[in-house]
Amino acid sequence: MFKRRDRRPIWRIVTEALWPKGGWGRAARYVRLRLNRLPDPPHRIARGIFAGVFTTFTPFYGLHFVVAATLAWIMRGNILAALLSTFFGNPLTYVPIGVIAMKTGYWLLGLSGHPDHHDGSLGRKFVKAGQDLWDNFYAIFTPDTADWSHLQIFYNEVFYPYMIGGIIPGIVAGTIAYYVSLPLITAFQNRRKGVIKAKLAELKKRKAEGRSP
Repeated sequence: MFKRRDRRPIWRIVTEALWPKGGWGRAARYVRLRLNRLPDPPHRIARGIFAGVFTTFTPFYGLHFVVAATLAWIMRGNILAALLSTFFGNPLTYVPIGVIAMKTGYWLLGLSGHPDHHDGSLGRKFVKAGQDLWDNFYAIFTPDTADWSHLQIFYNEVFYPYMIGGIIPGIVAGTIAYYVSLPLITAFQNRRKGVIKAKLAELKKRKAEGRSP
């Protein structure tokens, strides 16, 4: 009953994930419209936006909604605004975000060289870490011995530098988003209140005219 009549091929699903219908510009306009219409004070919505943008600089992929919502709750920001703002991280921005976070992390931790120069390329580290997960899961049901060496390399040379390095650029990007969005949301809400007041005044005027002899 609830299945799509036209089953989309895999290539189309991947394509729409990387480039949605209407493009990312249309998606950004939709998110902006939803943020402006949230029924909350502007400063709470702006705090939520900060939380969402900051979260995109963390390596917790798959958990960004949870991290953003938790951070917004701690900051007393709008949780829905935080969730919507995680779309700041998308296939067009993940690569530059990752590069900035990794380089900042290596600089803060005093690690020499580029992450690609440690035990093979960055892509190889992802592959080896995934292989460790699969092999160790398989080892649960077999006599094989679990080996976490590649996962340890991945944590030390990718995940941890990414996590530490994403803090500073995440705060910077989140702060910019906060101070840019706050006056825009305030102006939008004030304009909407003015429109509502004008409509109410017009209704009262019509009622008064209808009652007059």
